[in-house]
Amino acid sequence: MTVRSILDSKGHQIMSVEPDAKLAAAVKLLGERKIGAVLVMAQGKMEGILSERDIVRVLGERGAAVLDEPVSNVMTRKVVSCKQSDTVSGLMEMMTLGKFRHLPVVEDGKVVGLISIGDVVKRRVQEYENEQEALRDYIKTA
Repeated sequence: MTVRSILDSKGHQIMSVEPDAKLAAAVKLLGERKIGAVLVMAQGKMEGILSERDIVRVLGERGAAVLDEPVSNVMTRKVVSCKQSDTVSGLMEMMTLGKFRHLPVVEDGKVVGLISIGDVVKRRVQEYENEQEALRDYIKTA
């Protein structure tokens, strides 16, 4: 099972904000779309990623006034990414070791999708259900 198969089923949509967007606008986008992270992009280039965790951390450190600051002041700049050919088990290991829940998918220097831990878990559950059904069918016909 690969990242490509997840993107093919969930889609390649990417939610993003500009680095100079106010943090409050990014928070509103996360809430409206019911998502946990957005990519921070300028002129088609990924500059960083902003997650709920980034927002909670900075609010705890600096208070609500930070909502008027640009996203670039809060975002994670060192973004770990994956490729469409990466395996789901490889993603799970990367996410667990790195303690993050969102991975941009990059091919030839271009962002082609965003995978969340929820996407990975959903796919793994589907795999297990398919295996169980195949085993049931096998047992019935044996």
